[in-house]
Amino acid sequence: MSAALYNAEILRLATEIPHQARLDAPHASVEKRSPVCGSRVIVDVCVDSEGRIAALGQEVRACALGQASAALMARHALGRSAIELAAARDALTAYLAGERDDPGDWPGLDILAPALPHKARHASIRLAFEAVADAAAQARIAA
Repeated sequence: MSAALYNAEILRLATEIPHQARLDAPHASVEKRSPVCGSRVIVDVCVDSEGRIAALGQEVRACALGQASAALMARHALGRSAIELAAARDALTAYLAGERDDPGDWPGLDILAPALPHKARHASIRLAFEAVADAAAQARIAA
């Protein structure tokens, strides 16, 4: 069970998280925690004049699945709007809940399929996507 859940690609992603430095002057910061496992993600964002993510910083203290999810989020968040980030969050949430057959169109999320039967891990997987979607929405309002 453990080998299938924590495969080589997930472990590699967990060690290659982009944008790991917090931003000095973010437009918005959001912290999300999983009460189940204690994982924590803080996401800072700056948005451009169109409300798209122009800069991203994050602090990730999570299991390998949460770290891998944060890596996938950060690889593709720049240039995305709050609406796109909310859609990615919602698709991932529905996928983990068994409400859809795929995780949506966010690149790479299918690597997390081995975690589907492990419901206790889902909160950690969602953290980075929840945080970035909330931060982008807050930054758009503040801008």
